[in-house]
Amino acid sequence: MSKEKSNPPSPRKRSGKVCSGTEQTLDAERVAAYLKENPTFFIDRDELLARIQVPHKPAGAISLVERQLDILRKRNDELAQRLAQIMEVARENDRLFDKTRRLVLDLLDAGNLEEIVGALDDSLRYQFQVPYVSLILFNETPLPVGRSTPLAEAQKAIGDLLVESKSICGMLRPYELDFLFGEDARQIGSAAVSTIGTHGILAIGSPDPQHYKSSLGTLFIGYIAEALARVLAHAGQSLRPIK
Repeated sequence: MSKEKSNPPSPRKRSGKVCSGTEQTLDAERVAAYLKENPTFFIDRDELLARIQVPHKPAGAISLVERQLDILRKRNDELAQRLAQIMEVARENDRLFDKTRRLVLDLLDAGNLEEIVGALDDSLRYQFQVPYVSLILFNETPLPVGRSTPLAEAQKAIGDLLVESKSICGMLRPYELDFLFGEDARQIGSAAVSTIGTHGILAIGSPDPQHYKSSLGTLFIGYIAEALARVLAHAGQSLRPIK
């Protein structure tokens, strides 16, 4: 009795894809993260870099290097614009400093209250080109020059502004503008205000609501007010202090 030969099992067809139990999906985020951590990946891989294209316009594509150059050009333009703005601010600060220096020297040369008030008014109006200037000195009786008022009246009208050694910029309340600028109050869009030590208050105004912003513009008027306070103190005026 012959034994039948068993046919060997036919080999399974191998798939063209090699599978692994630990295989992980490589998504775009991981590729981006890897390239970000390895910015020199494409160095010495010219053949790979040559095959990469980045969409630029609907009508075509540009190479990665070209795209990088385009981004760098835009960043360079932005930095150039920011530098130009910084330089313009620096030049404007230089001009303001020079005008302030001349005003302080004029105040130091003034021999009396009339000359002090005149030097301040001329400098602010003609050198600084400030359209609206208000200087109010606190005194119980009218002074021979400029505008004066008793301290009690000033505290009642603009008490919130009478903070010693503090400057304020921005849009003021209508009643504050009325007290400071009188008949010109309706023309004021924004103002800068600074107390003059214990002697009074100085305010400058502009029709532009954005000219004196709340976060800018207090440095120079504060400096002028401090210098004016020293000069008034040496002038020996009987001006009551802010309490």
